[in-house]
Amino acid sequence: MRPFLLVCAVLVVGLGSILFLTHNAHRPSAWLEERGRQENALLAGSRIDHDFHFSNQLSQTGIAFANRIVDDAGKTYKLVHYDHGSGVCAADVDGDGLPDLYFLTQLGTNQLWKNTGHGRFVDITASAGLTMPDQIAVGCAFADIDNDGDPDLFVTTVRHGNRLFENMGGGKFRDITAPSGVSYSGHSAGAVFFDYDKDGKVDLFVANVGVFTSDTRGAGGYYIGLNDAFLGHLHPDRAEANILYHNLGNNRFADVSRETGLVDLSWSGDAAVLDVNSDGFPDLFVLDMQGADHLWVNDGGRRFRDSTSAYFPRTPWGAMGVKVFDADGDGRLDLYTTGMHPDMWVDLEPGDWAGEARKDDPARLPAPMIREPINTLILGNALFENRGSGRFEEVSDAVGVETYWPWGPSVDDFNADGWDDIFITASMNFPFRYGINSLLLNEQGQRFLPSEFVLRVEPRAGGETQQVWFTLDCSGADRGYPLCGKCAHPKTMIIACHARGGGRVDVTAARGSRSAVALDLDGDGDLDIVTNEFNAPPQVLLSDLAERRRVNFVKIRLRGTRSNREGLGSLVTVVTADGRRILKVLDGKSGYLSQSDLPLYFGLGRADSTAEIEVRWPSGELQTTAGPRAGQSIEVVER
Repeated sequence: MRPFLLVCAVLVVGLGSILFLTHNAHRPSAWLEERGRQENALLAGSRIDHDFHFSNQLSQTGIAFANRIVDDAGKTYKLVHYDHGSGVCAADVDGDGLPDLYFLTQLGTNQLWKNTGHGRFVDITASAGLTMPDQIAVGCAFADIDNDGDPDLFVTTVRHGNRLFENMGGGKFRDITAPSGVSYSGHSAGAVFFDYDKDGKVDLFVANVGVFTSDTRGAGGYYIGLNDAFLGHLHPDRAEANILYHNLGNNRFADVSRETGLVDLSWSGDAAVLDVNSDGFPDLFVLDMQGADHLWVNDGGRRFRDSTSAYFPRTPWGAMGVKVFDADGDGRLDLYTTGMHPDMWVDLEPGDWAGEARKDDPARLPAPMIREPINTLILGNALFENRGSGRFEEVSDAVGVETYWPWGPSVDDFNADGWDDIFITASMNFPFRYGINSLLLNEQGQRFLPSEFVLRVEPRAGGETQQVWFTLDCSGADRGYPLCGKCAHPKTMIIACHARGGGRVDVTAARGSRSAVALDLDGDGDLDIVTNEFNAPPQVLLSDLAERRRVNFVKIRLRGTRSNREGLGSLVTVVTADGRRILKVLDGKSGYLSQSDLPLYFGLGRADSTAEIEVRWPSGELQTTAGPRAGQSIEVVER
């Protein structure tokens, strides 16, 4: 049965009819092993440095967090936006020079884990003042809103009110939501800090999905999803405008969406900042997970205008994650988006790797879902390479960055060769099959090669692709629940249900990551990956690159004086001794639903020194300073 028919079945008759349609008896190990063989053969003939591995060291870190979901994503599953998950953010919250981790969850509480060094962490959530029980948290963003030198924290939720916490120093926060003016309560998702008017204070853009819940409460206090939530974008009255907040100073913000003309009704989960016309003012690219994306051009820090067609005649439909970076090393910033929703309608069997690397066929998508002309849409991931003078060329298929069921990208230089790579979280969880996370290594700007199996990101530890999703008490509280009858069927017992005795049955589902952050977690000079899983503990994927060879890198922090203190929006170029120029933008985007306060990491390849560092500050000032030797972390202060 095609996924569209599956969706209809879910919407019409509920969970009891879908189990047989989504679980199959393929041996996961066989198709995953084949993928590994393909990748090894592909990388064997490449110039990419790939002789290193990742391993999940969660148990060694002391981190005991586990993401917990609402029933609408599990026991009472329906097609509703709760399954989009929650973010993870990183920042040095207490000023000790070590990056700390903040994990979000729907039920239970978000947790702040302090880095004590040597890869160990302790839970300081309560003492930090960040306990948020059962708040259905979605996105997080660290940024210095008051220019006092430490990272403050903004958190979005689903109808439990967005929250703003001021960092008081020493890892202590206070809730300033009420006086700040950012306490909007709706269906919020990603949050992006940037200084749109260049006044030296960071402003805030909040992406809102749209109305996908009823007013009825479920277990844990969440709002139960509408039965036709996934068709919500077809109902104009369910649109929920995104919000642009202007930083007024003194920890106060004002909603200036209408005043600036930025009235965006996309069903949005995230956005990215880039200057498409090189006028020095940051523009905003807003994703639409159930429609076409929109580019809002910034007119002198006063107004925004929708200029999508002028720069992007074709945009992705159903985009989830986004990142701006220099993919081809030409000194211009490119734009990469991941499109998950088109893949929901494509019926691919496990092991159809060629199919997963293809764009989706518009003819296979349900026509009622699409409001725009098909010839204006890209149904899959998109990489828009910047050709200069406001021209962007979509090259995703040519360079190999199409993936399956992607949520969002975390972009950084995992092999420290001076070229940014892409880690993509993926998988749909219950009631779909397992999908792999991807790690695409950048072959000197020419193409990206899949390497998640070669680098041991996949398969997961122990080769596990399934986990217990929920447990039914079929002789008690859940008597009469549709799956109790289904799980009594012998064939289904083998595939998805496991009897525990006494009428209790475990229902299994695919594992899956939602968000991630790339950072040097253990301070050894190479980049590690931390994920926030859906309904499970995180992965802490530590790299052994630094154990295998010397890693040449520099880490750069900025301190603005005329610009915002954090330097958000700065363009930083490291010039190596041999004249190569490596460009990065300090935008804080660390992954889907996540914005972190981290130093920029520059891999230098074989170079053991840098010639100079150039910083284009948000103020417009171009500053050049002498470059450090490899292995150093430096701070550049705006003149």
